[in-house]
Amino acid sequence: MASNKSARDGEKTNVDKVNAELVTLTYGTMVAQLCSDFNHKYEEVNKQLDKMGYNIGVRLIEDFFAKSGVQRCGNFRETAETISKIGFKMFLNITPTVANWSADSKSFSLIFDENPLADFVELPNDGRAQDELWFSNIFCGILRGALEMVQMQVEAHYISDILRGGDTTEMRITLLRYMEDEMPPDDE
Repeated sequence: MASNKSARDGEKTNVDKVNAELVTLTYGTMVAQLCSDFNHKYEEVNKQLDKMGYNIGVRLIEDFFAKSGVQRCGNFRETAETISKIGFKMFLNITPTVANWSADSKSFSLIFDENPLADFVELPNDGRAQDELWFSNIFCGILRGALEMVQMQVEAHYISDILRGGDTTEMRITLLRYMEDEMPPDDE
């Protein structure tokens, strides 16, 4: 009986690896298509990836709370640790490092030792992608969308990426303001 359980566990690991690789390859194909659709205007591709991520984030936060059992964080530092140690771990099985806090504790960096979206990736060699394309920009949008749903308006952007020749992949998140419970425009 124990060998059957071990076999099932091994199958699950193989399935998880195949699923992760499928997501990675699918994401890479989507970014390549966006580059083509926008004639390699990488600033527009970055905007589209952020917008897609935002739309994912506003929905993903409900799944996060349902699966994690985490309660609302007490401050922005706690939020950063929760994003890193629980959110990224739960959805991508990675744990970026929280670092470089600003003096006012309204800004921090996430340092990625690994990025599953960037596996198997080479940026286009057109002399511009290395300087203009933020391949994993969807993560910035996901964080913006998810945090907005818990009344935190943030700005998120990459400041370095190994794919662009950087020593690290680093995302900067800045708290712009805590939002009051607001009705969306045109809703009554």
